[in-house]
Parts: sequence; C-alpha cells; structure tokens
Amino acid sequence: MSASQDHPPVRTLISPARYAQGPGAIERLGELVAPVGRTPLVVADDTVWSFVGDAVARSFDAAGLPLTRDGFGVYATAAAVDSIADRVREVGADVVVGVGGGSVIDAVKAAGHLAGARWVSVPTVASTDAPCSALSVIYDEDGGFEEYRFFPHNPDLVLVDTRLVANAPVKFLVAGVGDALATWIEARAVARGDGTTMAGGAPTATGTALARLSWDILWEHALPAIDAVRDHLVTPSVEKVVEANTLLSGLGFESGGLAAAHAIHNGLTAASQTHGLTHGQKVNIGSVTQLVLEGAPVEEIRAFVEFTTRVGLPNTLTEIGLTPGDVDDLTRVAELATAEGETIHAMPFAVRVPDLVDALRSIEGFSRRVRADAGLPEPVPHRAH
Repeated sequence: MSASQDHPPVRTLISPARYAQGPGAIERLGELVAPVGRTPLVVADDTVWSFVGDAVARSFDAAGLPLTRDGFGVYATAAAVDSIADRVREVGADVVVGVGGGSVIDAVKAAGHLAGARWVSVPTVASTDAPCSALSVIYDEDGGFEEYRFFPHNPDLVLVDTRLVANAPVKFLVAGVGDALATWIEARAVARGDGTTMAGGAPTATGTALARLSWDILWEHALPAIDAVRDHLVTPSVEKVVEANTLLSGLGFESGGLAAAHAIHNGLTAASQTHGLTHGQKVNIGSVTQLVLEGAPVEEIRAFVEFTTRVGLPNTLTEIGLTPGDVDDLTRVAELATAEGETIHAMPFAVRVPDLVDALRSIEGFSRRVRADAGLPEPVPHRAH
C-alpha cells in the first residue's frame, strides 16, 4: 500500500486473532479450531501426519469436528495453492488448517483466501515466522522465489506444540533463529527511512519494539535452546526461542518492516548452488550483507558473525555453495534482490546492483577472519542437492 502525496501512510499493526503455544498444545487443536469453523480441511504431508495424526484426530473428535486430511508436496507453488483451494470448495470447508513447515502453511493461507475460507497455522517446527503473517511466499517447482501474496487478514489461530518442535531435527530451530535475527536488523533500517511494511503502512513503534524483543531473546536464549532441542528437551529457553522465532519475529517483520536481508534471500533462490538450504540459512547471509551495506560498526558485524557461527548459521558464501569469484551468479542474485517491488527498497538509502555484489563478495574474507580470530571453525562448503 502506498500513500498519496496528500495522505502520508498510516502506522499499522496486524496480528493473528489467537496465538497458543506449549508442550502438548496439539491435543487442544480441535477445541481451538471449533470457534473458527465447523467443517475443517487439514493439510499435512505424510511424514508430519505420521506423528500428529492421532493427536489431531483425538482433539477433533472431542470437539465434535469431522476430520478430512489432504497431503502436501514440497513447495508452496501456485499449482499447489490452486489444488488446495479446489479441495476446500469440494469438501465445503469453512476453515483450512495447515500442519507442518512454512511451505504448507503458506500454501494453506493462500488457498483459504482464494476459496473464501478461514485459515489456521499449526507449525510443527520453529523454522520461520510464516505462521503468523497475512502473506504467503510463492515459489516455483524448483524452490525459486516467484512472488509475495498478501491477504486481508492474518490466521485466526496459530498453535505451536513445543514438544513437537523439540522432537524435530535441531536444524529447523537453527533456521528459525536465522530468520528471526533478521527481523530487528531490517525493522530498525525501515524505521530510519520512510519505507512501508508488509502490514500496508508505516511501521509502528510496537512492531519495531517486538522486533527488538525477538533479537534480545535470541541473543540470550538461542544457544541453550539449541542444546536442549538436540536432546529433545523442552526448557524455558526453548519456549522463549520458539516464541521469538514464530510470534515476535512474525509481528516484528510484518509490522516493523522487511529490508535488504529478505530481498537478498529471494535473490539467492535464483542460484542453484543454494538449493537445499533452509530459508533461515539464506536469510542469515542477507543479514550479514545488509550490515555491510549499512556500514554498521565493525564490532557489531564481528559479534554477529561470531554469534551466528556458534548458532550454526552460515555467514560466508562458501557455506551456501558460492564463492567471491562467482561474479555472474552474484550479479543475478543482486539483480533479483533489487527488482522493482523488492523489500530492499525500504532501506534508508538506494542500493545499486554493483554495491550489493561487492557487499556479498566481501563477507567471505571478513567472516573467515573473524572466525579465525575467535578460534571458531572454518566454513564447510555447501553442496546443493
């Protein structure tokens, strides 16, 4: 949403109608879905359904809800969205429930909007802030970024069972930390300029503050939470990090603003070398690069590289399958990241393709030096799959 010259953008905050989190929360799904709709369609892939299906069935039975479950593929593609929307109409569903990762949740939101149904997000991992938002990221069949789709409202319910999160592979929690760390870096950049947010207006102080709160929680609790999830434990640190990754980052990015980091992520999806990486891993490359573009204090960038290395996130091109010498590939990344409508244009200064290419190429040497000085491991090359 852009403002006219006569009417400056209003400040706005949007959020899910209800957020519920805790160990065993999946057992209450039916109870919390029932006020939203009485004829649900649940969408979950076979792997996810193998460990949540019984609990969902029990909760729906207790709430007097019928259970219809459809499977899901890999990416939230336009075709997947259309297919789910067709099924919503076919079964007469008034609410569609996405259970699993960010792709199925994004596909369900977009399908619910197309079919005129409400939607509910049930992430089984804390790997992105997608569950809370009123937008979906649509990809092509190979995982390349295609477009954002925006909706008139957020999910009616977001339910996170932290026991499921703790039992998932730790790489998903790490990815969520990478996605959420960008929230404050981007929100503060938007607040310095006159950019608009995904909520369709200027950033609110509340959205910006929630982005900062997410950052503060992660710096204090990410490492102990990651250790706990490696052992499939739910601790107070795990609860805080799940909330930071999912709710605080979701509210913070949507009502605080996105900037360069996520635009760089979108650009990186065009490089086949990065396929197989999580959303949060690519976003973290965007965060380091944004800090370089901003001319942030060197000690701040150094601390970020050290911390994200300890978390297990990439901060060099090597770790995402690229090198500083891949100038043609990095130029394509930069061209996509700076395309019209991309969030990089919310930065408080213009970012040109050559500037972005140089910033991307520079993070390799800087991060390697920081890691060596701190006695941290050298980067391990990523092999696309």
